[in-house]
Amino acid sequence: MIVTLAKRWSVGGWLIAAILLLPLAALIIQAIPPDPEHFDHLANTVLNSYIITTILLVLLVSIGCLLLGVPVAWLIAMCRFPGHRHFQWAMLLPLAMPGYLIAYVYTDLLDYAGPIQSWLRDWMGWQRPSDYQFPQVRSLGGAAVMLSLVLFPYVYMMARTAFMEQSGALIQASRTMGLSPLRSFFRLSLPLARPAITVGVALAAMETLADFATVSYFAVNTLTTAVYDTWLSYGSLASAAKLSCMMLAAALALILGERFARRQKQRFQNNHGAAGTGVYLLTGLKKWLAFGFCALLLGLSFVLPAAILLDYAFEYFDADRLGALWHHGGNSFLVAGLTAVTTAILALLLQFMSRMSPRALDRWPARVSGFGYAMPGTVLAIGILAPMVWLDNGINYVAEWLSLPLPGLLLSGSLLALIFGYCVRFIAVPLGSVEASYQRLSPNLDKATLSMGHGPSVILQKVHLPLLRRGLLAASLIVFLEAMKELPAALLLKPIGFETLSTYVYQYVSDEALELGALPALLIVALGLIPIVMLNRNLENQP
Repeated sequence: MIVTLAKRWSVGGWLIAAILLLPLAALIIQAIPPDPEHFDHLANTVLNSYIITTILLVLLVSIGCLLLGVPVAWLIAMCRFPGHRHFQWAMLLPLAMPGYLIAYVYTDLLDYAGPIQSWLRDWMGWQRPSDYQFPQVRSLGGAAVMLSLVLFPYVYMMARTAFMEQSGALIQASRTMGLSPLRSFFRLSLPLARPAITVGVALAAMETLADFATVSYFAVNTLTTAVYDTWLSYGSLASAAKLSCMMLAAALALILGERFARRQKQRFQNNHGAAGTGVYLLTGLKKWLAFGFCALLLGLSFVLPAAILLDYAFEYFDADRLGALWHHGGNSFLVAGLTAVTTAILALLLQFMSRMSPRALDRWPARVSGFGYAMPGTVLAIGILAPMVWLDNGINYVAEWLSLPLPGLLLSGSLLALIFGYCVRFIAVPLGSVEASYQRLSPNLDKATLSMGHGPSVILQKVHLPLLRRGLLAASLIVFLEAMKELPAALLLKPIGFETLSTYVYQYVSDEALELGALPALLIVALGLIPIVMLNRNLENQP
């Protein structure tokens, strides 16, 4: 029975993996032909600066996420102070805020003509820019701060879970040894949580590597903007593919580091029980400092930008644009919903085959299918359009040979390209969630069902699916959130005349007129709050 099952599911699993890895293969093939005219020119002029800027940005954002996410995670998980229960879920809210929105809001606030510098000039009597020094917002440092404010929840989620899983007995033992809360944090809590924190930092770093809109708005030249410009401005697909392969190598290195950290995290969790009474009750000035730190971080990362967008939406409200808003919102909801459902189904099938097959080789489709998460949107678009254009050309050639009407861009110019790109980009999320859920299911459940004469379809539908439903739903909601915010892939893969909320808002951001696009921007944030609430419930109910 087991051997028959393995043969039945193996072909399907490998076929799914091959389709999901097709963009990666196409990208590598596109990078093989030499392109001395463009790539050599890039290598001899600006390529080194692009690489250095990208590394610095990833490093700065990683440090920023550590400095913001780890302290607030420890405070909320291990300390009791006014409002800590509300901050548990509120610290996830910045995930709903696209980076380019917060970048525009703070640029408008902090620029020379903005209200803060204008107030400073009036108060201090300054007349010219040379009279004072003010940090440049549109800079590498400014981009790092903006991205840190929206990406630190990745570190917060992983670190908070790790702190909550640490044994209360260990915390109590550190108290009896005379360690203060601060010393206990550095000598006990932080080392034990280090693998989980590494996972969060790796996720934030990959999102930074994939960012296009924020760095483009701030005129920070990274490899992502280089790929976009090389492909669309200079028309050199081969050079863009070579740059994309460089980014892909960096992202794969981050993924390998994240997987290594996951193995270390598993080892630590096996050695320590769940948290018990090992919490600190803050009193006096300490509790208000903790409250102030959490409130300030939440205010800067979500409350203030959301309030400004809400003010813009009321001030510049135009009923004539509501039709376009609902139309583009429907497009975004359709694409994000189809992506969430499709990735959930594919991830479930891949992990089911990996679990049920006795052959070690059949574990690999589930392991490699998530590599698309390492491909930024601009990189992914190259890998998807290349094979689809080839298929379109083949279909048109056959149609011409049969004297039939030419279908044109049947695949590359359709919604299928966009949804396929989103599936390749985000399937890693449900793959990881289903894998983690399967690790908590005893293999004896499968053996018992098989011994009763039931086949794999019964095992999947009647046994696994009910037990995996919660993790699968949480992963689908995260995919929905990410698909709602995704911009680079949407810009390059969307059909002509098709707009999502992200591309619609980005048009206003590019024209520096976000005031007119504040309402659709708020709709992106509002729709993103739904999976965040569900995600918080999942975190709160973890054992």
